[in-house]
Amino acid sequence: MSALDNSALATLFTDARSQNGWHPDGVDDAEIRKAFDIAKWGPTSMNTQPMRLVLLRSSEAKERLKPALAPTNVEKVLTAPVVAIIAYDVEFHNKLPTVFPHNPKAQAYFTANEAMIEPTAFRNGSLQAAYLMLALRAVGLDVGPMSGFDAAKVNAEFFADKSWRANLICGIGHGDPAKVFNRLPRLTFDDVSLTL
Repeated sequence: MSALDNSALATLFTDARSQNGWHPDGVDDAEIRKAFDIAKWGPTSMNTQPMRLVLLRSSEAKERLKPALAPTNVEKVLTAPVVAIIAYDVEFHNKLPTVFPHNPKAQAYFTANEAMIEPTAFRNGSLQAAYLMLALRAVGLDVGPMSGFDAAKVNAEFFADKSWRANLICGIGHGDPAKVFNRLPRLTFDDVSLTL
């Protein structure tokens, strides 16, 4: 493995920003699919891959989401070219015979252990959401992740007949630099680490 150059690191991390407003440029399905095809290679425990996506493009679909949003997120959602509801599937273990085929007991481990399902789905779905956002940046798109929403309302509106649960919402498109906040401070390595 070789290290990424500074330009790649800037695209993914140091110059990248969470977007609060959007240019009207479109985002085509091929760009999002390309990002997913990169992100899917990120590791998850037992290759569970619980992330699920609902992509909202139409005004009608975004209006369905609006009642669940914090007021500060309404404009961001309504103006984004694409809004992803990034969810996780609490029945992810039904796919384990396909994605973890070398261990035929893997599915039963979760079926017989309900307490493991939610944390495994949430943790690994969150990992996959982060991979996806980095992959979207890698293919030239901007992202605006949001947690200001009522998950129960989103689940009732979009997942009433599914085993999916809302994790976060993410605008996808080309960001408007005029609507980006000043960069906020970050903690240092010494602030957050302990070596034993």
